[in-house]
Amino acid sequence: MRLDIAIIGAGIGGLAAAALLARDGHRLTLFERFEAPRPLGSGLVIQPVGLSVLDDLGLGEEARRLSSPITRMLGHDARAGRLALDVAYPRDDPGRALHRASLFHLLWQLARDSGIELITSAAVTGVPQDGLRRRVTLQDGRSLGPFDLVVDAAGAGSAISPLRARPLGYGALWTSVAWPEGHDLPRDQLRQRYRGARRMAGILPIGRMPGDPTPMAAFFWSLPTAEIPRWREEPLERWREDVLALWPEIEPFLAGITSHDQMTPASYSHGTLRRPFAPALAHIGDAAHRASPQLGQGANMALLDAQALAIALRSLPVEDALPAYAAMRRWHVRLYQGLSATVTPMYQSRLDGLALLRDLILAPVSRLPGIRHGLTRLVAGRLIPPLAGEAPPRSSPTVTAPTGAAR
Repeated sequence: MRLDIAIIGAGIGGLAAAALLARDGHRLTLFERFEAPRPLGSGLVIQPVGLSVLDDLGLGEEARRLSSPITRMLGHDARAGRLALDVAYPRDDPGRALHRASLFHLLWQLARDSGIELITSAAVTGVPQDGLRRRVTLQDGRSLGPFDLVVDAAGAGSAISPLRARPLGYGALWTSVAWPEGHDLPRDQLRQRYRGARRMAGILPIGRMPGDPTPMAAFFWSLPTAEIPRWREEPLERWREDVLALWPEIEPFLAGITSHDQMTPASYSHGTLRRPFAPALAHIGDAAHRASPQLGQGANMALLDAQALAIALRSLPVEDALPAYAAMRRWHVRLYQGLSATVTPMYQSRLDGLALLRDLILAPVSRLPGIRHGLTRLVAGRLIPPLAGEAPPRSSPTVTAPTGAAR
């Protein structure tokens, strides 16, 4: 049955849902609040479960070409030189790190080529019911529809999601820089340096941008969200000195950062909708569940939500497909939300005692064979099947060779 479907938000989840549902023959209208769709943020890691969705969309090989393979995540406490994090990906199935703009480019081109109708400068304020269907009302007074289904993929800023997430005390500053030529950090690893749990710096290789061969890196700096306004007011050189006191070796990565405006602040929250749907309405991605980025699952969760919703609509009417979508994703979301809430204070908080526990107990234990295998499945997104009742998705075995040797 061909449905009229409205999608709110041209982010990762919204574009993936648009492409999947258009491929299945539905008529799609995409609402985007900006004048032109654009990506927000810096780098991200597409885990093997997320890459399987891109493979389903036919984008996997291009995503591999633009991204950097991530085979390992390694972090040390700067004060004591202790190992604090050492987690490997499956050897034949690494994570793939890329710039959000690269992923957006792939998804946007596919969605646009799928024949969707795009309505921009469209700030959605409500989705009132119209019998068994829904309309979409905009801030400028327009009312469009009705639609058989509205998909809320508007992210943490959704005006129609009932989720009231708990703000987290720590956020981060992000930017993208060219990878310094000849730098000895491996380009197949996420590297982090900590000062207890109060400060964290990270370098993530993120491949290259479409049409540009320059290898890129994402740099991030963790700090309390409340300190971000004060950071903007202080001289940038003072902040640079703080970063280099923590991690002197990354000075070449900071050389091109000359303005506060080059850094994008990010704040985080935690929460999950117990029922991510209502009649003729589905919430996906950050509109349905939010967490800190510690486990690197945010974009992957949005991709999996879009895939689960499309699968459910292939065989069920809307009223049955929505609870089926929620059931498919329920336990995977809950597991990773719970683990994220547990892990985050060890890396981003004022609780240095937890950082000591992390370094002296959890880090050594994580290197034991059985535990190490479990952590590998954890970061790959496969600790449990991501879609209940579906076979765990596997990404294509074709993997680009790492550009740097593991150390």
